Amino acid sequence: MHILSQLIKEDMRPALGVTEPGAIALAVATARCLIKGDVEKVFLKLNSGMYKNAFTCGIPGSNEVGNYHAAALGAVAADPKKGLECLEGIEETEAKKAKQLVEQGKIVVDMSEISSRIFIEAKVIGEDSQATVTIRDTHTNIVKITENGKVIYVKKQPVVNQEEDSHLIHRYTLEQLYDYANTVSLDEIQFIKEAYDLNWELLLEGINSNKTTFARYLLEANGGEIISDDEQKTASLFCNAAIEARVIGLSKPAMSITGSGAHGIIATMPLYASYRVNKYSEEALLRATALSYLICMYIKEYSGKLSAFCGCAIAAGTGMACGFVNLRGGDKENMAMTINNMASSITGMICDGGNQGCTMKGVVAVDAAYSSVNMAMNGVYIYNAHGINGATPEETMKNMGMIASPGMVATEKTIVEILEDKK
Repeated sequence: MHILSQLIKEDMRPALGVTEPGAIALAVATARCLIKGDVEKVFLKLNSGMYKNAFTCGIPGSNEVGNYHAAALGAVAADPKKGLECLEGIEETEAKKAKQLVEQGKIVVDMSEISSRIFIEAKVIGEDSQATVTIRDTHTNIVKITENGKVIYVKKQPVVNQEEDSHLIHRYTLEQLYDYANTVSLDEIQFIKEAYDLNWELLLEGINSNKTTFARYLLEANGGEIISDDEQKTASLFCNAAIEARVIGLSKPAMSITGSGAHGIIATMPLYASYRVNKYSEEALLRATALSYLICMYIKEYSGKLSAFCGCAIAAGTGMACGFVNLRGGDKENMAMTINNMASSITGMICDGGNQGCTMKGVVAVDAAYSSVNMAMNGVYIYNAHGINGATPEETMKNMGMIASPGMVATEKTIVEILEDKK
């Protein structure tokens, strides 16, 4: 298998609800399994991105939202064996018990640092025992476990060659990613279809739920049809009904990429809509999606997993836009123009947590992608000399990521302060 195929396959993960509450519940549940008796107290420390992203987002199996309730569900009922789907199957009695823990002040949540680097430390105290679980860098990457003060697990960290880029994807150029996507064996990327199966079910969940508002509006705007002759409206519905279903905590998982369900949805579902409306071949869809994923990863690995800018719209949206170019038979020059247009338009869109606002950001991302692609396919684009655009598409994507980290660290602090004031 090509190393890029392997990279995509390893990064695609099913995630129930927003990934941050899932990761919090996973950390707490893992620690809970090591204590005896009932949970007396949970102390949770989160980096700013984790803290912010889970602040008001919906939680599957619960009518509650946010960090405290995610931790409480982890202490009561989450199944750590299920990874980011650990909140699957939460029963009403368990949700009520979790709510009681929060109301009784047994869940304590603190922010550890302003950082785009994922950090979760969950300390669970029982009647006569305690355990602490630490997650770092990715949502399921448990790096340390202690039981009653004794370290029982430490993950061996890989040796990084400082002379090389820290991430594999940055060793490739846009031309190489384009060539890979259009020449890789189709058998190698068949697994990508799993994303469409999963995200389609989530889309339907959003459309059919009486809890959604954007999904029903977008359906009506599309003439009451899930698939209409209007490609852009269909794409917005496909994308944003699924995002809304996810952020309000409906019961179907999304296929995540770069640790985010919304990234995974934006990188795939508008392309799926284009495929359905225009009747492109399945091969064309899979190749466009592979490219979309890789462009998303390229930008995201510069910005950090959880930063002050909306990677869903910016990184995944740019990936999706390049996927559109591929579907339409465009070349790498058209993609470079498209990347410039995206960089010069929506870079800087803030992330103020996983919430219903993600749906509106998804609407903007789809609209920006269509405008960027339509212009680029006609040779209309923002020239390299302007703004944050670089001399090459690789430089432009790097600059897009750097706007977030280190560029928006102060913005992250301000966003968190605003959220804190709303408590």
